Amino acid sequence: MAADAGTGVLTATLVVHVVPRARATDVAGRHGDALKIRLAAAPVDGAANDELVRFLAERLAVPRSAVTIAAGHTSRRKTVKIVGVKTADALRTLEMENA
Repeated sequence: MAADAGTGVLTATLVVHVVPRARATDVAGRHGDALKIRLAAAPVDGAANDELVRFLAERLAVPRSAVTIAAGHTSRRKTVKIVGVKTADALRTLEMENA
């Protein structure tokens, strides 16, 4: 559980490893310390990043505006911040889908 120091708003921080051009967008388990997410979008013109934001917002029941890619915009390894959710709750929700 982390609160943004400036605002006191609950913010989850997730490290994800994305695999673009998958058949479907879904959680694929763990990749080291990161959550592995397959994306059904190519890494062209930000399409994979947009799909990641859409997927996380939908699965965690938060608006898309609450999900931001904080680091790794052009990398497979990304740090994502989600406002309004605890990190442990976000991981539990996403991993539960994979079980």
